[in-house]
Amino acid sequence: MGKLKKRLWVSILLLAIVVGGFYSLVKGNPPLDIGTRASSEDHKSVVVGMGNKGFGEVKIIDVSVNNDETPSKTKVQVSNALQGFIITDDFDNPGSKPYGFQNLEDVAIKAGTSPSAYFKKMDEGTATKNDEIYGLSVVHHEAIDRVHVKYSYLGMTFDEIGILRSY
Repeated sequence: MGKLKKRLWVSILLLAIVVGGFYSLVKGNPPLDIGTRASSEDHKSVVVGMGNKGFGEVKIIDVSVNNDETPSKTKVQVSNALQGFIITDDFDNPGSKPYGFQNLEDVAIKAGTSPSAYFKKMDEGTATKNDEIYGLSVVHHEAIDRVHVKYSYLGMTFDEIGILRSY
């Protein structure tokens, strides 16, 4: 019985090391990748291009601006690399429709959608309409200096802050 008990403890210890190592690896290398940052002239409407360099889906949980303020409107553009993004404060106008505005809770950012990969494809001329890109569109009643994104990945929660401009 002593050998069996020792093997069990060794197995539990090894499992804990593997799980702890995986957790540390994922937490140390967050999957959300920020690309394009653009705004309207008055900085009250912004779009932040983002993608997922991980191997599982990313779900946006919450978005705030500046000093943890709730934005007036928030949507995700699900567009393609050839079309790009639109900066707008009206997600429902006819010109905005082709950019695929969706509610945050309805979008899962697919793995392998890092903006740098699409930039490379654009430079090489190999980008297609099948290359899905994601843009977080945020509208606020005052100028937006930073966008704070809280998201989940593999059951873990992460925070990302995108600085849009500085004074």
